[in-house]
Amino acid sequence: MNLFDLKGKIALVTGASSGLGVQFAKALAGQGADLAIIARRQEKLEEAKKTIEAMGVRCLAVKCDVLNTDSIKAAAAQIKTHYGRIDILVNNAGTARSNPAESQSDDDWNAVIDTNLNGVYFVAREVGKVMIEQKYGKIINLGSIHSSVAMSTSPLNAYCASKGGVQMLTKALAAEWAKYNITVNAIGPAYFPSEMTDAVLSNPAFDQVVKTYCPMGRPGKSGELDGAVIYFASDASSYTTGQLLSIDGGWTAI
Repeated sequence: MNLFDLKGKIALVTGASSGLGVQFAKALAGQGADLAIIARRQEKLEEAKKTIEAMGVRCLAVKCDVLNTDSIKAAAAQIKTHYGRIDILVNNAGTARSNPAESQSDDDWNAVIDTNLNGVYFVAREVGKVMIEQKYGKIINLGSIHSSVAMSTSPLNAYCASKGGVQMLTKALAAEWAKYNITVNAIGPAYFPSEMTDAVLSNPAFDQVVKTYCPMGRPGKSGELDGAVIYFASDASSYTTGQLLSIDGGWTAI
């Protein structure tokens, strides 16, 4: 038996119009899952949909804003109607701001907390209702190395607060929903190529930061998150819940 086989499963990935969201969707499709992808940029979603369907699975693209609970409810209902169920949720949508705490605006703070923490909760809440009804579900939240460590070289106060919140939200939902046969876990990436990190990774000064803080001395590579997502999405993790798995080249080990 292939513990990582996802054939017959329906996976929903948020923030799947580019970057890590598309990577996660492709990883799940590679194991046979059919996909629902949601994000705000419809044109980008349609491009991702074509890429995923070319892998031989079904893909539904739904425009959705994770800052709007009505939009989330409508998307969850559309996906449930289309596929009949939602087995896997990858709560990937996120954003970042880097501002000194003493001068950060209310708008910048709220933008990060609303997207990275509130959005994760509201999507999990609506998809969780479907999973509770079907007595099965796999929820994978996107934490970060900054769920547990900060960074002295960059003011990431709102981001750290939001990702720390994701780690505890993961534990809380895992404890609440275990009785419904729903597992809730999180992955904690270090720095990987994406739209959100391109400016950081292209800055020569960041090379020294990585060499100082990461034992492997390099950022993550495309595809190095796939194994964790597939593990948490599959029956291989049937007795694992409430955990955050850091994928960081050893960053949080020192």
